[in-house]
Amino acid sequence: MIKPFIRWAGSKRQLLPVLAKHWNEDYVRYVEPFAGSACLFFHLSPKAALLGDINDELIHTYSQVRTRVHRVASCLDFMHKSKNEYLRLRNVDPTQLSAHERAARFLYLNRFCFNGLYRTNERGKFNVPYGGRKTGDLPTHEELKACSQRLRKADLVAGDFSRVLKRVRSGDFVYMDPPFSVRSRRVFNEYDRSIFDPDDLKRLRNWMERLANKKIHFLVSYADCAEARMLRKDFTAEFVAVRRYIAGFTGNRVQEREVLISFKG
Repeated sequence: MIKPFIRWAGSKRQLLPVLAKHWNEDYVRYVEPFAGSACLFFHLSPKAALLGDINDELIHTYSQVRTRVHRVASCLDFMHKSKNEYLRLRNVDPTQLSAHERAARFLYLNRFCFNGLYRTNERGKFNVPYGGRKTGDLPTHEELKACSQRLRKADLVAGDFSRVLKRVRSGDFVYMDPPFSVRSRRVFNEYDRSIFDPDDLKRLRNWMERLANKKIHFLVSYADCAEARMLRKDFTAEFVAVRRYIAGFTGNRVQEREVLISFKG
């Protein structure tokens, strides 16, 4: 199995054995419109895939690892783990870098930032603090090459989840792991609340109904909450326990429930 090379807050790595049971080799293509670390994609290694995410920098990095993995890996060789190096690279304007340098910068910041967060200020500048002491090392050349081989089987889309779902066709399997938009309590999510809000949640529900009407199989993972009850209505639901890190520290863990919502025709 191939491990993802991206750290992503809200990753579903601990649920992989459960999620993988919803997949079978008869599906023509794997589709994921909220890719994040794409851990299920790398775990399954499907023969064809469509991956999307609203984070342009993330999709750019996947694209560069797919097509220029040696250049990205070589750039990382010159980046060393330290707070000073992290702050220096965080202040670099990515638009002034070459395509593979930009991807290497994103990968470095992602690896050593606090808790795998992706957050920007009002000017769109990445501003997550350093958290590198407990994040491990940068991925090796071999790890990146293995991921590159898997990504060559995938088409990549940068943008809103609807852009990906419009391209879904018969025989696809769709896995959706959207950011949480929970009104009743504060739940950590990957993106700013303004990017995925209750209106987006309604759009997601509409897309679930459209997929079901077309007999396209899908799986949605979401926090067990009032909003999830709206999402799961009339679909199959399974509840699983997950460990969450509170405030980003491993000592502050709580066990919560997620719901897996599926349609299989």
